[in-house]
Amino acid sequence: MQVHHIRSATLILSIGPHHLLVDPMLSPPGAMPGFKLFGGGRRNNPLVPLPEGTTALLDKVTGVLITHEHPDHLDAPGLAWIKERKLPVWASPADVPSLQQKGLSASELRSGVLGLSVEHIPSRHGPGLVGWLMGPVAGFYLSYPGEPSVYLTSDAVLCDSVLDALARLRPELVIAPAGAASFGVGPSILFSVDELMTLIRKAPHAVLLNHLEALDHCPTTRHALRERLVAEGLSSKVFVPEDGETLSFAHKPDALYVKPGPGPGSVPRFQKWVASRIG
Repeated sequence: MQVHHIRSATLILSIGPHHLLVDPMLSPPGAMPGFKLFGGGRRNNPLVPLPEGTTALLDKVTGVLITHEHPDHLDAPGLAWIKERKLPVWASPADVPSLQQKGLSASELRSGVLGLSVEHIPSRHGPGLVGWLMGPVAGFYLSYPGEPSVYLTSDAVLCDSVLDALARLRPELVIAPAGAASFGVGPSILFSVDELMTLIRKAPHAVLLNHLEALDHCPTTRHALRERLVAEGLSSKVFVPEDGETLSFAHKPDALYVKPGPGPGSVPRFQKWVASRIG
């Protein structure tokens, strides 16, 4: 299995014969407004360009996975790129209808699709009311025969559903956002650095941290994060890729395979509707 880190939360997951583009933000620098609303330092996003070689990587993509529809996970150029190539799109049940309304061939990602075992794991994009107003967000646990299992938390804070997934599913790789995003006032809407340290300790195997140094509301830097990981004695199990870097992961024969569960029994359509009106 390979993870081709592109920028922020955008990556290509090569698992089995599939090359899945996850959360495409393909805008050039400065094409989107800033997300930091208070405290100064607001800048147009993205802050950095797509890395060299991105076009060649994108040419290999066989499908797209959307964890949620915030513009740093699906922007206008990303949407246009998917439409132009008529690629299949997979998402959570909460997002499929609106993705279809945008003209995408979107379906729910579930076990059996692409030969994958799948569990949809709801998370919270911030604490309390702020997290609810940010809308429903879907993490995904994926496994393919002979490949490492992977849990993409999507944008999340350290909530019970994330901790349960780590303990129950025991993924061989966790991919989590590390930017500690906020609007400049109020709580972080992504894992704080302290929460990341807890997540890493709870993760049974490797962790890859992304969502760094590309958006104005994500203050955490790779350098500071790596220093903290060394200080905590956790750097040996954590990967902090540079934009454009490709990492390879092999299945561990002694890793415990756990059959994923059915996922949530209800779809948060009202929450999705409220969040879409606020956005």
